[in-house]
Amino acid sequence: MSEARIRERPTSPHLTVWRWHITMAASILHRVTGVGLYLGALIVAAWAVALASGPEAYADFRGLIGSPLGKLVLFGMTLSFFYHLASGVRHAVWDLGYGLKVRSANALAMASFAFAIAASLAVWVIAFVTGVL
Repeated sequence: MSEARIRERPTSPHLTVWRWHITMAASILHRVTGVGLYLGALIVAAWAVALASGPEAYADFRGLIGSPLGKLVLFGMTLSFFYHLASGVRHAVWDLGYGLKVRSANALAMASFAFAIAASLAVWVIAFVTGVL
């Protein structure tokens, strides 16, 4: 077949029809934070194994989780937890039949983002002020 007859395959029509909006981003982020929480459960399991393995293993785990990268991961877990919680409440509100209009749905999505950020910062500020971290 000659090159002139080979045509590129068409792209999916949804790429030109849909535009990003806040509730789409909120839905995708809800799924991403759910996966993040599953991965966070592995960190909790590693903590339990380190705790059961003795003082040296636990000290190594604390050193890893207390490093800047470890704290960043823990902050991400905190943010994921609070966002997933807020998004779950948003879905419960929708299940009750409220907040389904575009303006309300957008406001609930923004409230979920705001709650996750505010609650995460509050937890981490309290942790630093009390000397936990």
